[in-house]
Amino acid sequence: MRKISYIEDFEVWKGEFSFSIPVRIRFSETDMFGHVNNVSPFIYFEEARIEYLKSVGLFENSSHTEGIPIVADLQCDYLKQLFFQDSLRLYVKAAHIGNTSFDIHYMGVNQHEEVCLTGRGRIVYIDPSTGKPLKLGVSLKEKLLAASK
Repeated sequence: MRKISYIEDFEVWKGEFSFSIPVRIRFSETDMFGHVNNVSPFIYFEEARIEYLKSVGLFENSSHTEGIPIVADLQCDYLKQLFFQDSLRLYVKAAHIGNTSFDIHYMGVNQHEEVCLTGRGRIVYIDPSTGKPLKLGVSLKEKLLAASK
């Protein structure tokens, strides 16, 4: 497998995931050649990211006193093709927690247990009234750290 810049040791990285969601590849997500369109993984990442953040309790505070999460960047590495009706298990984990942001990593595994996609993205917490980054609260950091163990 080729070297991916945000993965130091692939086997260690792969073993650190615990949260995942199932994804079934729909016809509308494929292109005229029958394989998954290059934008579709970003939709899968969004769905998995939201479910992951809900699972660690980050959407319990509807008053947004700790700010709101926004995606600052997002990337995908395509390792194997995916096709209509393939089954994908999309794994998500918090990889790095900083002062105002955290990185989320993604891994997509097909029905043959092959890693087809990897990805990463930075989530920044901002003040909704100013759009400026906010320091991550202690409770938010604790929730992310607890979910990544």
